[in-house]
Amino acid sequence: MYSINFTLKSINKFGILIVILICSGNQATFSQTIQNYDIVVYGATSTGISSAIQSSRMGKKVILIEPTNRIGGLTTGGLGQTDIGNKQAIGGLSREFYQQVKAYYQKPENWVWQKRESYKDGGQTTSAAHEDAMWTFEPSAALKIFKEMLSKEKNIDLVYNQRLNRKSGVKKKSGKITSIQMESGQVYQGRMFIDATYEGDLMAAAGVSYTVGRESNSQYGESLNGIQANKISLTLRRTISMNTYNHNFIEGVDPYIKKGDPKSGLLPFITAGKPGIDGKGDKKIQTYCFRMTLTNHPDNRIPFAKPAGYKELDYELLLRNYEAAEGPVEKMYDYGDPLVPWINSDMPNRKTDTNNQKGFSTDFIGQNYDYPEASYEEREKIVERHRQYQQGLMWTLAYHPRIPKKVRDVVSTWGTCKDEYEREDGWQGQLYIREARRMISDYVMTQKNCERLVIAEDPVGMGAYGMDSHNIKRYVDVNGFVKNEGNVEAHVASPYPISYKSIVPKKSEVNNLFAPACLSATHIAFGSIRMEPVFMVLGQSAAIAASIAIDKNYSVQDVPYKELEADLLKYKQVLQ
Repeated sequence: MYSINFTLKSINKFGILIVILICSGNQATFSQTIQNYDIVVYGATSTGISSAIQSSRMGKKVILIEPTNRIGGLTTGGLGQTDIGNKQAIGGLSREFYQQVKAYYQKPENWVWQKRESYKDGGQTTSAAHEDAMWTFEPSAALKIFKEMLSKEKNIDLVYNQRLNRKSGVKKKSGKITSIQMESGQVYQGRMFIDATYEGDLMAAAGVSYTVGRESNSQYGESLNGIQANKISLTLRRTISMNTYNHNFIEGVDPYIKKGDPKSGLLPFITAGKPGIDGKGDKKIQTYCFRMTLTNHPDNRIPFAKPAGYKELDYELLLRNYEAAEGPVEKMYDYGDPLVPWINSDMPNRKTDTNNQKGFSTDFIGQNYDYPEASYEEREKIVERHRQYQQGLMWTLAYHPRIPKKVRDVVSTWGTCKDEYEREDGWQGQLYIREARRMISDYVMTQKNCERLVIAEDPVGMGAYGMDSHNIKRYVDVNGFVKNEGNVEAHVASPYPISYKSIVPKKSEVNNLFAPACLSATHIAFGSIRMEPVFMVLGQSAAIAASIAIDKNYSVQDVPYKELEADLLKYKQVLQ
């Protein structure tokens, strides 16, 4: 549904007639224009913003393309309690961003809903004398900082609401991407391309090899990958099965619509059948949720509302989990809040970053399997279904009479914020895409890298967070009770290097593309790497390599590491 720019002198009358007939059959037309850049960055996530800024600082003309109307991805979408591990592993533009966060909150005018001295951070140290950065923040603060950082760069064009034509929008010649076309018809030509999306849409459309789901442990010699229903976790040094470690149900929660009657059918969101063989792979991915930004300030709070189409049955497992607790409800303890199924980390201005906790919480288990490969329209439906589920969950916790009064009294004091997001109900648009497509390149990061049993010799950044997977499936165990499967929380002893080869495709597929956010890693290794500060690091490193490749006419796979390393260190990346 595009109109094409053409010169009348260059076509005959027959051609004019064809164009008229084509155009007259459409209700609306779009003008196709072509713009040329040195570097094209698709996805203005924190990764993409870091890539664009670094490209500009190296003198490259760059276009930063955002498919939605808000930049920053999860960093501006609710994830203000930064998952980081060892902060000393973060350098370059990533640390610069967190330094800007600290500077932002040193200004009295940015404390609107509370006094600065009354704030206690959500778990990240901000007051230590040696700390030059701040790691907890409001989404709106992150958005302001990103916009300010971008505005200082002269070589960046930023466009909103431009989605890639995933079916035919990527043009290649001799192994190089020459241009990408948006659904609007807009075409962007470039010498280098960076896919900074959480989904890996550009990477996939360009014909790059990738995977979705969990590998079998046997594939890469791992122990924490694959199905995790009954595995004993030696890594955690606990003689406890992984399915009872964290984020699971109290023993004895009945899974059937009519208690004790399998013929009545399973309650919603339980997968029929056995959980599978431990350590075997599948195509399932760890669960998504919204990282809620909540407040208990009465002047800024939007109370939780029952969503349209609310079904109590959808939350029956939550209600039964409370009812199965023996003794005081406080005994439902999972790390975090002993009463409420959330981790409610304090952000400035009496706000929170609220995350999943316990067996039935904000994670919408098993409802995201189709998301990575889904169409845009199908993804929008999945996102909206997650929002409706979570809205219903919060209303249930705040007001449902079967929820213990102690819980209702706590949750009902909270609500979404009036001053954070574009939606009138205070909910954000960015779903927490913990995992989607993952590239398969010549180097796959694995559990062995995270444990430093194998050391990448060409680092472009460091990972430091534990190997973390949220639950993937909900099932009925051998005793006839409901359980969650897939949770892994395994310690990483020290920071480890991330290979340059893991952020570039195989040379036989594409030789001018980077995928720093959907890098080549197994499910369990990606669970450690997938943190926003690390994504910013990898985005910057990709831009440095892209600039070298342009200047020296290299394929991305042929950039000499010593040359790359020198520039990485010049721009303050931490490599060891």
